[in-house]
Amino acid sequence: MLAINAQVNRYRAHFYGLKWCMVHSPGYSLPDRWDPPSDRVRELMRQAAKIVIHTRQTFYDEVSRLSLTSNLMASVSGHSLADDPIAAEAITRSNRSNQLHWAAANISHPGEPVPANTDAETLAIARYLVRRGISEAAMVETYRLAQSISLQSWMKVVYRLTSDPEDMRELFEVSERSITMFLGETISAVHRQMRIERDNLTSEAHPERRATVMLILDGAPLGRDDAERQLGYQLDQGHTAAIIWGNESAANLADLDQAAELLIHTVHGSRTLSVLASADTRWLWLPGANNPDFSGITTALGQLPGVRIAVGSTAAGIEGFRRSHLDAIETQRVMTKAGSTQQIASFADVQIVALLTADPEQANRFIRHTLGDFEYADPELQQTVLAYIYEQCNASQAAARLFTHRNTLMRRLIQAEALLPRPLDGATVHVALALEALQWRDAGGSRRLPVG
Repeated sequence: MLAINAQVNRYRAHFYGLKWCMVHSPGYSLPDRWDPPSDRVRELMRQAAKIVIHTRQTFYDEVSRLSLTSNLMASVSGHSLADDPIAAEAITRSNRSNQLHWAAANISHPGEPVPANTDAETLAIARYLVRRGISEAAMVETYRLAQSISLQSWMKVVYRLTSDPEDMRELFEVSERSITMFLGETISAVHRQMRIERDNLTSEAHPERRATVMLILDGAPLGRDDAERQLGYQLDQGHTAAIIWGNESAANLADLDQAAELLIHTVHGSRTLSVLASADTRWLWLPGANNPDFSGITTALGQLPGVRIAVGSTAAGIEGFRRSHLDAIETQRVMTKAGSTQQIASFADVQIVALLTADPEQANRFIRHTLGDFEYADPELQQTVLAYIYEQCNASQAAARLFTHRNTLMRRLIQAEALLPRPLDGATVHVALALEALQWRDAGGSRRLPVG
């Protein structure tokens, strides 16, 4: 076993020597000459490949765990891809696709050269890598690491099938040669796709797409078939628009594309539409008749400081495409005008507030008239009143919502009543609206103090 581990380390050094060649010459490929292994080793490879296929989840999980927790992965491209959940999942999917492709080939044609893996998963990662600003060198490093670990995991499977030193030597050599050649061809395919993606980013595609979108948003008489062909996106369906923009002082523009990927990921591979509105703004349309669920992206979004997302309503057809975007613009207006530090908000969150704050002076008069001294109360006290109203004035349910005791909630309501200009029971709707408007108005800034 020690001898085999030493050989693994020697071949690992060989891998990174090949990696240097690939970094400096992406079109590099290994010689075409291929010496077929013995019949005995071919049969062992077939058996081992079947084991990988039948236990693939365990095999994949082991490779992904080692790949994503390695020190080398943490240093790729100057930042940790392993800490990026979208990057980690993309890398894991690509690893699994490559492993399944190689193993399946060695069941049908064991010990023979394996052609490059150019399936949808492999080529899709090229788009992700380009939009994340990851270089070809970092891409090669990531693939080489995963395949080096795959070779070690593969040999663990082989250990179960034979202990004959000569079989082991030949098996290791042909496996290393096969994986290396397969990887080289696959990396070349990904590299070619990355160049295509970069060309698309810098070509006229975005201006043309933006021009078509602007015609739709302006209500111009544009045929649906022509528009869909130019956009590469189906208009006769439900849409949820989003605007992604950056705080100039805090946002890394590359983070905007990562935030877009987070949203795109929520619709599970459906074709979306993305438009480069400006250097610091992205417009996005997600397909689907229902509101997308963005609850799972909060943590990842927190790692992108300065990025803001305004989400429109969900509506169908060309008019829905337009309406949802206009609602996203209104959501963005409220978020920006209010100075809110909230990173993502939907039109449903701000619809009432948008009406109230369309005229700031009128909104301030409404807040003062409705809340009186309660406008300057402790935010916790204000949240208590809002929760009480949301729970239809049911004290027990409101206390459970706030994770507090019912008696504590009742004491806070008494305090609030003393500050409100009129009894809460007769003004619950107005108080709730005023508190919502107050929250958006004061979010991100210091709370105003009473005058005089």
